[in-house]
Amino acid sequence: MFVKKTWCKLIRNSRKEKTIEITIKTYHGKFSASAPSGKSKGKNEVPDYNRRGIVWSVKLAKMFLKNISNQNIIIKSIDDLKQIEDGIKKFEKDFGELGGNTVYAIEIALLKAAAKEGKIELWELVLGDNKNNIKMPMPVGNCIGGGMHSRGVHGIKPYFQEFELIPNEKSFAKAVSKNISAYLYARRLVKQKRRGKHIKNDENAWNTKLSNEDTLDVLKKIGDRFNLRIGLDVASSGFLDKGGYYQYKNKNLIRDRLEQIDYMRLLVERYNLFYIEDPLDEEDFSGFKELLSKIKNDCLVVGDDLTTTNLKRVERAVRSNAINAMIVKPNQIGSLLEVKKVMDFCKKNNIKTIFSHRSGETMDNALGDLAVGFQADFVKTGIYGKERLVKLARIIKIEKSLERGKLYSKF
Repeated sequence: MFVKKTWCKLIRNSRKEKTIEITIKTYHGKFSASAPSGKSKGKNEVPDYNRRGIVWSVKLAKMFLKNISNQNIIIKSIDDLKQIEDGIKKFEKDFGELGGNTVYAIEIALLKAAAKEGKIELWELVLGDNKNNIKMPMPVGNCIGGGMHSRGVHGIKPYFQEFELIPNEKSFAKAVSKNISAYLYARRLVKQKRRGKHIKNDENAWNTKLSNEDTLDVLKKIGDRFNLRIGLDVASSGFLDKGGYYQYKNKNLIRDRLEQIDYMRLLVERYNLFYIEDPLDEEDFSGFKELLSKIKNDCLVVGDDLTTTNLKRVERAVRSNAINAMIVKPNQIGSLLEVKKVMDFCKKNNIKTIFSHRSGETMDNALGDLAVGFQADFVKTGIYGKERLVKLARIIKIEKSLERGKLYSKF
């Protein structure tokens, strides 16, 4: 494809924070991509932007994009991004890092343009030649919020970050519909008395002043009513103190490492949890291993801050039997080629994968294409809000196109 012109500008994400949008113009049109931003981040994630800030990253991105303007770039598969990443590495060596968000937006914009050039969809370009028995991921939906994403009610909130609903349906569209129905029903159960703009958190999950256990009681009622599996994103590193103790300030108690492991095991058993993400600190590989060995086989023990879409950390977690599932966030590692390596490794080792949004999202729907193209097991986007729904709608559209083309084998 011939790149006629490029743009880089600042836009606002769902939290009204600045983020980067990249636009590529070819003979087939304009193709834009934007990067989300996380609030709860693992310390091993690549930096979002240059250490001098997002404005400096925009300046550097414009400089780099000039190098590919008026150039013919051949991208027939995701592997062809190597030429782009090699160019980025050389550029960064001379001028400074672009940041994971910037690189992600550049790569997605280029892939969108390349897919149009090849008269295929973005997910098809990511998937490659193997188009037999294509599966749809199941949605993981954040129904009730807590932790760093929530203000709670009058400053009181659950310490766990996300209380999740996870359908098990043959149709992605039906799964999304069921999650939305359950989400709307949930508002009545959390007994939310506060009105106005803070009734929901920054991922459009319901705010509440209930405790962790009371919120799980509500979640289990919802799951039982709508035949949904339930789960938690504990995000435990967010309330670990420097002494290595987990501080539950809303209950005025602390737990040491062994008590935290036992508490997580108890919650899995008591509430029949299907999914538990980051139940321990992001460096506690042995703690994850101990928890996984103690709970039921079908419960997903999910690494996010533990693994940060970093192949070396994923390999360590898998080889030490610390996880059986992991979150994939492309801008955590700032390279779709690295994402591909992580996905290939997880598939070889039977590790379930969950492509995930970030709390500060944009209207870019490429996450849906990536989840389908990489054949992820789940996709985590939230349940409601325009920035979340646009990604779910994209996967529903892909599903319908596959059903019409008889490419989709239902499971």
